[in-house]
Amino acid sequence: MPQTVESAAVRTWCTLALDALGREREEIDAINVYPVPDGDTGTNLYLTVESACQAVEAVFTAHDSSHDSAPPAFEDAVRAMAHGALLGARGNSGTILAQLLRGMADVLARGSDGEHLAGALRTAAASARQAVAHPVEGTILSVASAAADAAGAVNSDPAVVARAAYEGARAALDATPGQLAVLAEAGVVDAGGRGLVTVLGALVEAVTGEAPARAPRPQRHVVTPHEEACRAPGGPAYEVIYLLEADDAAVDRLRARLDALGDSLVVVGGDGLWNVHVHVDDAGAAVEAGVEAGRPHRIRITHFAAEAGAASSAASSAPAEPVQRAVVAVVPGDGLAALYADAGATTVPARPGEPPASGELLDAIRRAHAREVVLLPNAAELRHTAAAAAEQARAEGVRVALIPTRAAVQGIAALAVHEPGRRFDEDVVAMTAAAGATRYGELAVAEHQSFTSAGVCQAGDVLGLIDGDVAVIGHDLADTARTVLDRMLAAGGELVTLVLADDAPPALADHLEAHVRAHHLAVDTCVHHGGRQPSPLLIGVE
Repeated sequence: MPQTVESAAVRTWCTLALDALGREREEIDAINVYPVPDGDTGTNLYLTVESACQAVEAVFTAHDSSHDSAPPAFEDAVRAMAHGALLGARGNSGTILAQLLRGMADVLARGSDGEHLAGALRTAAASARQAVAHPVEGTILSVASAAADAAGAVNSDPAVVARAAYEGARAALDATPGQLAVLAEAGVVDAGGRGLVTVLGALVEAVTGEAPARAPRPQRHVVTPHEEACRAPGGPAYEVIYLLEADDAAVDRLRARLDALGDSLVVVGGDGLWNVHVHVDDAGAAVEAGVEAGRPHRIRITHFAAEAGAASSAASSAPAEPVQRAVVAVVPGDGLAALYADAGATTVPARPGEPPASGELLDAIRRAHAREVVLLPNAAELRHTAAAAAEQARAEGVRVALIPTRAAVQGIAALAVHEPGRRFDEDVVAMTAAAGATRYGELAVAEHQSFTSAGVCQAGDVLGLIDGDVAVIGHDLADTARTVLDRMLAAGGELVTLVLADDAPPALADHLEAHVRAHHLAVDTCVHHGGRQPSPLLIGVE
């Protein structure tokens, strides 16, 4: 078992936590009934951890560019994680999670063994309680405290401490309905606490290499945010969140003023930068209080009633009058970006090694200026990111349909049948069917020796991937492409789409078109130039 936690484990923890929250985001949203039943706790936690991940990746990227063979300092990684979470914190639970990570970072920066990890969890739980104006039991705070108590009861390496914290948190989560009446009435556990258990489970996997077993949860009736809002009227009308640059004394005065204005007050941060979260009836007064305390920025104001109405509207049938519709797509190269744009899509670039964050996708949805949006992520690894962006856009009143395209050629197929004039649901069904009927492949060049599903490859080998898995290992680009095409067409097909990168051999397209004509009767070929893109060749078969 590891005696200390390394910076690479921090990176892994963030990645695993983001992936796990992506899988569980909708489940967590569905049980969100406290403090406000707005159905976004899972999404807010995802966005908070996504920001932490981006900050950690930036540390590794900067370090790699320095050509230093040693990994980044552990202290730099944990502080980046905490700072990123502070910058990106969303909602009540996301803001508390940011403070938990900050509390952990303050201790872990001094040491990364099991004793420091236990101390980090203890400091995190205490600092989170201090950040909340009126702590309530049966929430994420109770789960954090239980995790810290369980971690402090063992004196061992980080793996044992992490497992103890996770088990303590999970037991505390199951007890939350007995601590908070609104949870018992709805038949759910606390949503924020559920998210924290997910994050701690990722920590266990990061330090041990093994994911903890997830206990099955009994089926419960979940009260939807709209049902709860109708059933329990009252409470502040707005959620106000902003980053604030201010000194400690000004923040103390701000806390007192905001506490008098509303509830669910959480102020986290330090060293001159704070994240402020409060629920109020007078959003303007909450922002003015921030202006008097320092410099507020990234101000976000959400009207709870409008958000519930938007969610209800999104669940209803399409409006009778015509509405403006747009397609937003992630594309891997400038040539494909032009192709998608010509078809009327708003594009988001997918840079090598830098997948777009949910904020970029949300910005693109906003840029589209549409009441209805079809979102094409065009990559399997973007499914959770795209889902989080879609959820945010829906909260802003945009009707969004996410089509789970796994490759750019599937997006091309979906765009080919897109008809803005027909009903939204019909258009989405047609586009989804076209994308699902398109098999996808690509060629890549191996950078180093590795084991693949097709065997061992060497650096410089040409890899032929079909539906995301390596199916062919070759030495020549054209030969490998022909083999991949033949395998993809063995199950039938009517149209082959080839997308060539700028650095692909000039004669490759003509060579492959001739091969299809000679060996696959009644199959048409369409060629596009993708420009600068990671893969020399993308293949689609419809």
